[in-house]
Amino acid sequence: MTDETQLVEHLKSEKEKDQAFRLLVSQYKERLYWHIRNIVKSHDDTDDVLQNTFIKVYKNIHNFKGESKLFSWMYRIATNESITFLNKEAKRQQISNGEFQELVIKNLESDVYFEGSAIQLKLQKAIATLPEKQQLVFNMKYFEELKYKDMADILETSEGALKASYHLAVKKIEAYLTKD
Repeated sequence: MTDETQLVEHLKSEKEKDQAFRLLVSQYKERLYWHIRNIVKSHDDTDDVLQNTFIKVYKNIHNFKGESKLFSWMYRIATNESITFLNKEAKRQQISNGEFQELVIKNLESDVYFEGSAIQLKLQKAIATLPEKQQLVFNMKYFEELKYKDMADILETSEGALKASYHLAVKKIEAYLTKD
């Protein structure tokens, strides 16, 4: 029995759920934080989305069937929560998702938690010009160094489609970074 299998069993056990959940949070919070941060950009918003992600995991662990890794299942929840957050914020501000992305990047320049250089900021601007799926794929491959197999589980798509999306994203980012 693997550690992950045991952890899931403990999470599903009423008696051991809270202790197992604390272990789960300590094991995955940093990776999930950075995954979410790459999508929503803002530290404060990332904390909110991360909290929502863990609440969903806690409430829905009984729905986890073990057909994928626990990590993949949680990343899918984090990804969906991030996208939902961005869509709600754009709608709340009555602007398009593209306009909201531009606003987020502008705010990144004054974010005290953003420690990037000018070139990293330009890279973030380039990523923001990509379609949503290409942004996800690029961030997961480039920043998180996920394998295509894991990405396929998380995004519920084929490895071939992900490779094509990543290739297109890289080409668009290169074009953006080399113009001027």
